[in-house]
Amino acid sequence: MHEATRILLDESRIPRHWYNIAADLPVPPPPPLHPGTREPIGPDDLAPLFPAELIAQEVSTEGRIPVPDAVLDVYRLWRPTPLVRARRLERALGTPARIYYKYEGGSPSGSHKPNTAVPQAYYNAQQGVRRLTTETGAGQWGSALAFACAQFGVACEVWMVRASYDQKPHRRSLMRVYGATVHASPSPVTGAGGKILAADPDSPGSLGIAISEAVEAASAADDTRYALGSVLNHVLTHQTVIGEEALEQLAAFGETPDLIVGCAGGGSNFAGLSFPFLREKLAGRIDPVIRAVEPAACPTFTRGVYAYDFGDTAGLTPLLKMHTLGHDFVPDPIHAGGLRYHGMSPLLSHIYELGMFEAVAKGQRECFAAGARFARAEGVLPAPEPSHAVAEVIAEALRCKESGEEKVILTAVCGHGHFDLGAYDQYLSGEMADFDLPQERIEASLTSLPAS
Repeated sequence: MHEATRILLDESRIPRHWYNIAADLPVPPPPPLHPGTREPIGPDDLAPLFPAELIAQEVSTEGRIPVPDAVLDVYRLWRPTPLVRARRLERALGTPARIYYKYEGGSPSGSHKPNTAVPQAYYNAQQGVRRLTTETGAGQWGSALAFACAQFGVACEVWMVRASYDQKPHRRSLMRVYGATVHASPSPVTGAGGKILAADPDSPGSLGIAISEAVEAASAADDTRYALGSVLNHVLTHQTVIGEEALEQLAAFGETPDLIVGCAGGGSNFAGLSFPFLREKLAGRIDPVIRAVEPAACPTFTRGVYAYDFGDTAGLTPLLKMHTLGHDFVPDPIHAGGLRYHGMSPLLSHIYELGMFEAVAKGQRECFAAGARFARAEGVLPAPEPSHAVAEVIAEALRCKESGEEKVILTAVCGHGHFDLGAYDQYLSGEMADFDLPQERIEASLTSLPAS
């Protein structure tokens, strides 16, 4: 093992603070609005859903937020995570580029999601909350929250998007092993779900629908709160342990990134990797290109509009200024379930509008091809979500091969694909299809945007 790697995998290297990028932005992001009054919401408006500490973090302008000791104690189960030089992939591609990947698949639930699930469960437990409700797309977030709730004695109830519930049975099994109750969404146990089923009994579901169900269930009980695995500011802030570790690890290798690539659905993995580097870029210490990669079937950055919209389908959440395809949008059931969200993090949307990073969209066949190629070279099978970033990394590395440019490329493999082998089987057998999203479908969904 490289000496720098050995040293930096010591638990003393786990970041003691999360980084809040809001402290360093030249322009503050637009505030969430109350859906009734259209006025900026206050802490009291969020109190039925979130504990006080998370509400404070959501609106904080402090650059450094301390990680509680109880959270650090759980982080030690898998953090710090390794930064790996992908030398075998470089050789297979014949590229002069140097490729590094931050591997988050060694967490208890197999992805980066426990980085925020653990503090969310902790803060709720500290406030006396007895049950957390949530939604999940691919199941990574649901299994992470189920694990985190088990650490702090909090019950967990999950609404899993029907398409993923059917495609990924082992992810729902893992949630149940951790003690969670899991529903296919839309479900008959909530008013929001029942309404969708009445209109379309075969609905594949969406994250927007599942959010509506989880929020409805949380609002109906005094001892229950809601937890979200992406999109909101406090979630993105918790994920910056990824980038903070990577920043130190790259420096130990004597490297500075020229390009940072991350997959983006709601934004937590992409933000977690990129925000600490963006802080350094804003300070003039480095100047990498930063690039988000999203699915062509749900292209919020590249084909959505920047507007106030609901975070859920039923309109139960505050209005968020974000890149959106419209809260009624139901994505095609591609296998990257964690990237099937109609909107994008408001914080990332704001930063994108400021021109601080790029975005591209890719079809799933290219991404699964890249995931298989990565696995054959590096031995690590990426989940469908990070395979989007891997596809762009490979494309960039091949461009470097043509130009002879020796770029340093950094990405995050934010989860393993061990529960996604059915999807890889579809790709390998030639049965997987890309989905060409018609513009008319986007335009039809955007007609449901709330009046400004």
